[in-house]
Amino acid sequence: MSDRDASPYDEATRARIVDEASKVEGVERDAFVRDRARVLHSAALRRLAARTQVVGVGESDFPRTRLTHSLECAQIGRELAVSLGADPDLVDAACLAHDLGHPPFGHNGEAALAAFAADVGGFEGNAQSLRVLSRLEAKVAHPDGKSAGLNLTRATLDAATKYPWPRRSDTPKFGVYDDDRPVFEWLREGAPTGERCVEAQIMDWADDVAYSVHDLEDGVQAGHVPVARLSDDGERAELVALTQRSYLAAEAEELFAALDRLAAQEFWLAAFDGSLHSMVALKRMTSELIARLCGAATRATREVVGDRPIRRYDGQLVIPREIRAECAVLKAVADRYVMSREVTMRAQQVQREQLIELADALAATAPMSLEPWLRDSYTAAADDAAKLRVVVDQVASLTDTSAVAWHARHCRGD
Repeated sequence: MSDRDASPYDEATRARIVDEASKVEGVERDAFVRDRARVLHSAALRRLAARTQVVGVGESDFPRTRLTHSLECAQIGRELAVSLGADPDLVDAACLAHDLGHPPFGHNGEAALAAFAADVGGFEGNAQSLRVLSRLEAKVAHPDGKSAGLNLTRATLDAATKYPWPRRSDTPKFGVYDDDRPVFEWLREGAPTGERCVEAQIMDWADDVAYSVHDLEDGVQAGHVPVARLSDDGERAELVALTQRSYLAAEAEELFAALDRLAAQEFWLAAFDGSLHSMVALKRMTSELIARLCGAATRATREVVGDRPIRRYDGQLVIPREIRAECAVLKAVADRYVMSREVTMRAQQVQREQLIELADALAATAPMSLEPWLRDSYTAAADDAAKLRVVVDQVASLTDTSAVAWHARHCRGD
């Protein structure tokens, strides 16, 4: 038996909710390789190409989008999986899938849909991702004709579940809507309540590393991050306060120390003028930061578990506190200088209004205003709440550009 086939990647972890035969007689592809291919070839992944990451789509020639972020997250996650003995294709698939449910306009759009759907179970991008993977993406159907989404393995769906619990009062984050509980309970069969598998932990850290470092790079490249001012005492104090409010519960001294450690690194960028030399230096800083954040997690984990591979629920990813602090202050830099710019905040207000107006308009004219692939679900919905959830599915499936176009058509009659 090969290491890939050994426990804990057993038959149960490789099970699919709908049984499928191999496409080619005598040829059996690895289950996690198939999962990765399904996500990679999905329409939901392609849509991420026109969804905002941090710098808005169309603001410059080459900003990162949700798609490029997902690809970079997958590369980071894959290398972490290899270093820790987890299945790299499983982690790769989970990383590619982790943002599929995020709507137009990034977290701003998520807030708008959460407000619109507050009375019918809310909206959460991670819960929507599970819905996309297990219901909305067209690939496999149940025997009764209902969609099984991509019909991924139990292990891959579990690895893509960042918040393995339903909506609750103590946190705004959750990983499943009430009407998706059956597939959630299936994928979590045998899992400790509320705990994430190792592969989901790797995916989550790869996500944090990718967006904290790459959002900083994009902000510098776009001219929004005043690199030379990051050593100013007043700017540092603002960054620390923002980090405490939004990213990490920590004492100010701990976060100032994180800024000091980063600024003391030989690769830390002191200035950026757009020249070839400064662009090379920026790319080097990006690479070094990723290596620093991932390397520290790998070393700390190995200090606890030794050389053995960690998989599923047989171990924990260990991230040193000081490394979490460094990651958090990097997030705060992008937040302060890119996401919190006045022009960005004005645009976000307009975007939120557009999404809510569009959702209201579609709810009033459904099912014919919905795309054909959603009309049957709307018609078959058991009650008004279920019908409204289908409307949310429609809006969440749009890209930034199509959301603007749909708003113009359905709300302004353009």
